[in-house]
Amino acid sequence: MIDIHSHILPGLDDGAKTMAESLEMARHAVEEGIRIMIATPHHKNRFFENPKDIIFQKVRELNKELRDEGISLTILAGQEPAIHGDILEDFKKGELLTLNETQYLFIELPSGHVPRYTEQFLFDLQNMGAVPIIVHPERNQGMVERPEILYNLVKKGALAQLTASSISGMFGKNVKKFSHQLIAANLIHFIASDAHNIHNRAFHMANAYEVIESDYGIDMVCFFQENAGLLIEGKNVYKEVPQQVKKKKLLGIF
Repeated sequence: MIDIHSHILPGLDDGAKTMAESLEMARHAVEEGIRIMIATPHHKNRFFENPKDIIFQKVRELNKELRDEGISLTILAGQEPAIHGDILEDFKKGELLTLNETQYLFIELPSGHVPRYTEQFLFDLQNMGAVPIIVHPERNQGMVERPEILYNLVKKGALAQLTASSISGMFGKNVKKFSHQLIAANLIHFIASDAHNIHNRAFHMANAYEVIESDYGIDMVCFFQENAGLLIEGKNVYKEVPQQVKKKKLLGIF
């Protein structure tokens, strides 16, 4: 199993604080069946800034510790950049780190809304050769209230990644319900953990795939798992024709 979104690198953001915590997370990941993981620390959100060189250094250090400890997990380098006014300039300068140095780039939106310039920004990013992946749209209040926003972005070439814990109901029943609506509408291309620790923000990947298989069949599980493999190799991922989500009022999303 491949997990393309995690906060396992020690001391960089609100994920693992120490190498010991990173190793503890790694052991739990392996128990779930995860063998490859992309480390994606936050970058240029309100609290954290993690340049490429620091991430590469931490990835090397963690992989060495994993080998020394005999933990069968390989860490790849990535980043979770928050959308901001200068992000295109940062990309032009080569300051943003794509996922495993492929064309795929995570984009984190504010939790409460979708900035007005998002559509134009994602269009410009694609013209520059990147493939943007919107992370955890199921927890974005603007998309919950107006799911057609995600539909339009996906229709115009963006991809989206759902958090495993959302499918499992760890963020509440409303987030779970909206997550399933997004899957059913072909608006999700990846499932990932977004794990921060082994307690309240753990992996839950195995459980999420069990739910997906039960509700949508093994073909949907294969779709998401194969896409993760294609992503780390820099190949084109599978996409289904996006559909509109029927608008339903959901409360308590965060």
